[in-house]
Amino acid sequence: MSPIPPAEIDVTADLVRGLLASQHPDLAELPLEVVAHGWDNEVLRLGDDLALRMPRRELGARLVRHEQEWLPALAPQLPVRTPVPVRVGSPSDGTRGPAYPWWWSIVPWFDGQMVARTPVAERRTLARPLAQFVTALHRTAPPDAPVNPYRGVPLAARDADFRERLAAHPLPEQDALLDLWERLISTPVWDGPALWVHGDLHPANLLAAPENAGRLGLSAVIDFGDITSGDPASDLATAWLTFDAEGRGEFRELVSRAGVADGAMWDRAHAWAVVFSVLLTTTSDDVPHLHAVGVHGLAQVLAGE
Repeated sequence: MSPIPPAEIDVTADLVRGLLASQHPDLAELPLEVVAHGWDNEVLRLGDDLALRMPRRELGARLVRHEQEWLPALAPQLPVRTPVPVRVGSPSDGTRGPAYPWWWSIVPWFDGQMVARTPVAERRTLARPLAQFVTALHRTAPPDAPVNPYRGVPLAARDADFRERLAAHPLPEQDALLDLWERLISTPVWDGPALWVHGDLHPANLLAAPENAGRLGLSAVIDFGDITSGDPASDLATAWLTFDAEGRGEFRELVSRAGVADGAMWDRAHAWAVVFSVLLTTTSDDVPHLHAVGVHGLAQVLAGE
């Protein structure tokens, strides 16, 4: 197993407070707390109503720019809250405030529990709102939409990396996973228009809160840094990453009824779920909730449709 990528910059509360003082001084005295360490960003809560997304490595900086450029246009079309930046932070050369080389964002703070930390059986009530979200998002993207070489692409583009990862990090399910991958990779490619794709639609990027009779409702979808255009099957992998068989069945039925998802797309989504499950299981051993998503996903993909 291997850990998440190391930070290229140590994002501390002191660094962030200095950037706020120089660029958004009216917010600089609000309480500030580091709340999450992601692969690409540090997340800090700012006061009661705001949060900051601060890139911890150069790749994350590019992803933050995608959110800043595209979420304001996409969010009004979506049926759930998203982290549309309310303010933007710019790179600093250190002449005014601390040096920091990348763009950063101030976004709304959303109350709610990370779905990855909820019991899987309780997530079934999220099948309908999550289906409504992907149906609303998966619309034709403009020609200048971001391009992500790791999402929304043909399965063949992930073949070599997938095999290398399995070879480098053998899993108990190795043979079964390879057999499943061999069957699914031959699925016909997406031949429709390039659609908007969230790119990282797993349960750690979903927030839920109790609604009627304590049933979980989808309160927000976060982390749009991997947003891209292409085949939406990579988003639909969330059927295996988020749900059990019952929840997955409802999610699949609702998405299929509403949009473009046919049998071939679900087969590609199944293959993407294999890719993501292996990735999370073999790279997130130091982030328990992400590792748990991968372990759950492996069990689900091998259980079948």
